[in-house]
Formats: sequence, C-alpha cells, structure tokens
Amino acid sequence: MSQGIEFNRLMLEMRAMQTDAMARVKPAAVTQTPAVSGPSFADMLGQAVNKVNETQQASNQLANAFEMGQSGVDLTDVMIASQKASVSFQAMTQVRNKLVQAYQDIMQMPV
Repeated sequence: MSQGIEFNRLMLEMRAMQTDAMARVKPAAVTQTPAVSGPSFADMLGQAVNKVNETQQASNQLANAFEMGQSGVDLTDVMIASQKASVSFQAMTQVRNKLVQAYQDIMQMPV
C-alpha cells in the first residue's frame, strides 16, 4: 500500500506543478506563440500519468483477484502485472525528477 500512497502523492505534486506552470506560462503563450496543431505537452504528460495510474489499478485488481482465489488468475500474470506497474511508476518518477530539475535550472537563469 505504501507504493499506492507514494503514487498518489506523486500525482498530486505533478498536477500542482502543471497548474503552476500553466498559470505562469499561459498569458505569454497566448500572445507570442503561434497556434500549434496536435496535443500539448501538458496533455501528453497527463495522459502518461493516467496510463501509469491505470496500470497500477489493473495490477492491484489482478492481485486482489488472485488473493480471493478467482479461477483463471495465474500467479505469473499477477507478478508480470506487478512488475509492469512498478517499472511504469519508476519511469514516471524519473520523468518527474527531470522535469523538476529542468524547472529549477530555468528558474535560476538570469533574465
């Protein structure tokens, strides 16, 4: 369960950072940036976070089904789903760390 709590904390931090970044960038982006087709970085990041969340939830549901003894749920499937969830969470954490570092580097640049 601690991994779920850490994931929820990470999600809240990332959403707060996204809101903060959008609030700071939006006025300048509207006046200076030409229209760009395709999804924005914020949308892509949100989709990635949602996908990691879905992977975590699917892993938890599969583990619960195995613990309840439901037929058709194999231990190897549970372990593979658990590892997929773990790897996706670790990757998202690394992305978050890189984004925080980039944000800090930009904020320390002289204007």
